[in-house]
Amino acid sequence: MGHKVWNDKKRFIWILTVLLLGAFVVTSGISYQVAHDSLSEQIEENTLPLTSDNIYSEIQHDLLKPIFISSLMAQDTFVRDWTLEQEQTPEKLVRYLKEIQDKYGTVTSFFVSESTRNYYHSSGVLKKIDDIDPNDAWYFRVRSLPKSESYEVNIDQDTADRNRTVIYVNYKVFDFDGNFIGITGVGLAVESVKKMIELYQTRYNRSVYFTDRQGNITLHSKGYAGGDTLQSTPGLEMLATRVLTSPSASFSYQRDGKTIYLNSRLVADFKWYLLVEQDETMGKQKLLTTFWANLGVSIFVTLAILLIANLTLGKYQRKLELMASTDKLTGAANRQAFEEYFSRSLARSVLDSTPMSVLLMDIDHFKAVNDQHGHNIGDLVIKTVSNMLKAELREEDLLCRWGGEEFLILLPNIDLSHGCDIAERIRKSVAERRIHVNGCEINVTISSGVAEHRASEKAEELINRVDIALYQAKEQGRNRVVLSY
Repeated sequence: MGHKVWNDKKRFIWILTVLLLGAFVVTSGISYQVAHDSLSEQIEENTLPLTSDNIYSEIQHDLLKPIFISSLMAQDTFVRDWTLEQEQTPEKLVRYLKEIQDKYGTVTSFFVSESTRNYYHSSGVLKKIDDIDPNDAWYFRVRSLPKSESYEVNIDQDTADRNRTVIYVNYKVFDFDGNFIGITGVGLAVESVKKMIELYQTRYNRSVYFTDRQGNITLHSKGYAGGDTLQSTPGLEMLATRVLTSPSASFSYQRDGKTIYLNSRLVADFKWYLLVEQDETMGKQKLLTTFWANLGVSIFVTLAILLIANLTLGKYQRKLELMASTDKLTGAANRQAFEEYFSRSLARSVLDSTPMSVLLMDIDHFKAVNDQHGHNIGDLVIKTVSNMLKAELREEDLLCRWGGEEFLILLPNIDLSHGCDIAERIRKSVAERRIHVNGCEINVTISSGVAEHRASEKAEELINRVDIALYQAKEQGRNRVVLSY
């Protein structure tokens, strides 16, 4: 029975483990899949556009400043008056340009006169613009812009320092009658602008770069992995036209086996497109980390539940086993427990060639106790006798309540003679005991039969012999011990 209960317990624990872990894994897996499926939509529709808006706001503060400065210079009355007055005292304009550069922190400031083609710089008159010089092509390109376009942003070498690359804002200057009289502007160092981009990239953990309206990549950070143009960037070549014809759009494309989410936005004043990218790996990594963390917590919870279940089941198992194997009134073993214990004791007795004896005891005239004092007092008498029997036994002996007032005692490694001595000692102890209940004194005696197990004798045969011996003890006057030879 105990072995069967143990197997049932193990089976239950295993089933509970599989169910719990299965439920946790399925739940975590579904949660991961749902989160993964919504990741693209979340990035494309919310996270990335919001980041793009934030960067756009910062660009308006950081990069549109030179456009504003150039516009002020082009509208400055001093510049226009000085030009119209035949460019007298060039040092005045040079000083003006120097003040502009120092005040606004630009790397260069300049003015080119359409009349004289002189290139005025904050450090002096650098040169004359020549229509056959490739380095001066920018001037004629800006001069030919339609009236709707007053300025151009381009990246070029610094005229004053060929080792430095500058982002120029070239602004057309008109006189008071609207006639073109030259081009003025300022420049920002490319490196400082790149640092701004890298700052955006670090702050928002996104890839940031710019392209002009033709798709040429104008500015990017050090970690940029695309081509020189949108059309030559793997995965973007099919989207280039859509990017360059939409003032604001969100896309996704494949690059190196990964999904890249892209948000584009036209910076109208700068005439460039701002592009912000995010690799799905970052979002997926967070989801995977959460997934494994959930599984770890699930395993911990499962182990905790199994531990509690095991302790609880063990407690109730022991309680059930105790209830199934013991007599409720006396706490002694019942017949079922006796049968299991007898089988084990018999096997050891045969294996070790040792004797084994059985005592069957019955409380004399117990019906009279019940009739005179009631069943509650009768139960108390039975419990008292049971406790007295236990006190006389060894740890390896088994006391069993065999019937209403009958007790059977199994004595491993005890022969008939020693069994008789034990039975006699118990009989005397019970006979000498006075039980006081509700002012009454109750004295009971017991009759005993003793038998030693014979070779090849079955349990029922042994019990039958000791039962006959008990019957003889009662027939001979009770309160005595009879042996079965």
